[in-house]
Amino acid sequence: MSGPLSLEPGGVESDTLALRLTAPRPRRALDAATPAEGPPAGGPEEEAVSTLAAELADSIAPAVHPYEVAALLEAEGLTASVIKERYGHPNLFSLAAALYERVPRTFPEPPPTTDLWRPDTPRCLLRGVLFALPALAYLLTAPLWQPGRHAPALIVAGIASWAWGQALGHRAHLRLPTGRREASGTLLSGSLLGAAVATSLAVLPADSAVAVGAAAAQSLYLSAASVLLVLARERLLLAALSPLIAGAAALPWWEPGPHLRAGLPLCTLLFTLLAAGRVLRAGRAGPAASDAARPRLLASLPYGLFGLAAAVLVVLEGRRQPYTVIALTLSMGPAEWLLYRYRGWSVAALRASATPVGFLLRSAAVLGLCLSAYLLLLLPAVLFTGSAPATPLLLAGVLWTALLLQAFGVAWPPAVLCLAAAGAAAAAVTVPDLPPGPAVLPAACAVTAVCLTACAIHRLGRPSPHA
Repeated sequence: MSGPLSLEPGGVESDTLALRLTAPRPRRALDAATPAEGPPAGGPEEEAVSTLAAELADSIAPAVHPYEVAALLEAEGLTASVIKERYGHPNLFSLAAALYERVPRTFPEPPPTTDLWRPDTPRCLLRGVLFALPALAYLLTAPLWQPGRHAPALIVAGIASWAWGQALGHRAHLRLPTGRREASGTLLSGSLLGAAVATSLAVLPADSAVAVGAAAAQSLYLSAASVLLVLARERLLLAALSPLIAGAAALPWWEPGPHLRAGLPLCTLLFTLLAAGRVLRAGRAGPAASDAARPRLLASLPYGLFGLAAAVLVVLEGRRQPYTVIALTLSMGPAEWLLYRYRGWSVAALRASATPVGFLLRSAAVLGLCLSAYLLLLLPAVLFTGSAPATPLLLAGVLWTALLLQAFGVAWPPAVLCLAAAGAAAAAVTVPDLPPGPAVLPAACAVTAVCLTACAIHRLGRPSPHA
């Protein structure tokens, strides 16, 4: 993945639950300082008060305190003399209290609005495919070198790029509201530095210049692809990947030869770099924000730590079942779609709830529905790979719930919990050439999934994150 999801189309208008929770119970009188004595029952003043209550009923009914009715009467231009002579009340507050008591409390539902969180289905599915397509480069170039021999360098560079991309994507999203130019500058400097860091770390386990070159090419591609994905240029990235797609699609019927096997991935890398450079150049040409404040680096740290933990967990699972990683990668498209669906359904649950407990139950049901749908969608792909479904599904649940919390700005709990799981699973790898013990990775994922789900129910089961 190339950075956190940005699910922020805007706030939601005030909802009925917020009104109901803040509305106090009706009182029979204001207090001793604002007497509610009024005209004698059945007199002409009483009829005048009833007529006024009927005329202003639509405006008085949503009031949560008599003082709001008093402000309404002032806006209507009622003077003290009119209040005494026509309505028989000694002052404005007395008449307001009488009107407040006569009109029943009603809190109208907000007008129907479009679903602000309706996902772009083709785009979400395309992103999942784009996460997996770069693996075709290894399929094309495998006869030219020994990928298994140089795998440690590629894995280290990939983990570093994943962690860096998550942090950089979050930082870029923080700068997008201040202007395209600021976000483009952050992506330009951050992507170049990230590629350099990932390549430098890959030098440590590399045993040849070929491994370093492959790690450098991988890091450059991931940096450029992250730029295009963060700036929502998925179709441009798909076009840049077209040489790689064409070469891989022709393999069953045609042997491209060593030159094309090496040239097509290099063309893809070049096209991706040019596309990212073009997008960043256009963004840098925009106007600068005069009062743009740089976000703190610490704000993006938990996103980078989560990316590091997620990459380690996926690599450990890949050591057990390599094809499971492909299934997990492709599932990131539906996972993103369900993240949007969760937010839209949560807003609908908020409008339909009348109490905090009612919304908590509805929110937990929406969470269970989305998470179950994601795991059921992933199950056939996992079974097709021939692996036992327990560990991949638990790992998928961890990743999806962590991304959900991050989408609501809850960053540190997922980072800490996933780091603990990754550390426990990695510590079980005592022999470099063997996968971890059969119970360590699934147990770590199971505990983490339970903790993340409990955190999501607690944090997202309140109205405030959805308002």
